[in-house]
Amino acid sequence: MSTDAPKVPGIPELEAQEARLTLPHFTYEDAWTLGGILVGLARERRAPVAIDIRRGAQQLFHCALPGSSADNDAWIDRKRRVVERYGESSFLVGTRFRAKGTTFEQSSRLDPDRYAAHGGSFPVAVEGAGVIGSVTVSGLPQAEDHAMVVEALERLLGDLTS
Repeated sequence: MSTDAPKVPGIPELEAQEARLTLPHFTYEDAWTLGGILVGLARERRAPVAIDIRRGAQQLFHCALPGSSADNDAWIDRKRRVVERYGESSFLVGTRFRAKGTTFEQSSRLDPDRYAAHGGSFPVAVEGAGVIGSVTVSGLPQAEDHAMVVEALERLLGDLTS
């Protein structure tokens, strides 16, 4: 695992990440590549995470690494539902509620057993199509889950546009 916790980004930085990480396309092969990038990052950091990539309702990639558990799959589902509902990263949604002096759990009126606005789920957005899916990591503190997804999407975008 990483010894340096990532800086916790604010709303403007989280919004900029989402604007910047729009992909030119997202195929089955792209999902596999993104999953491989995430598995590589997690293995090199010995991160006990589960990884999930979806396009719409279809799961395109899932991997559970040593140290993860079924609880991580439950967190993936809860964080992913936030992305599906809001069209934004689970970390951005939670950060917006905290910026208003409240929490997602207190103010969203959504069932906390089904929705979690904790970092780690990020929208998969495609140019000209908008949000078409999600990529989610669970097993680390929320800022680290989020940062791992962002790093992987940055690498994938670099590969797709080079």
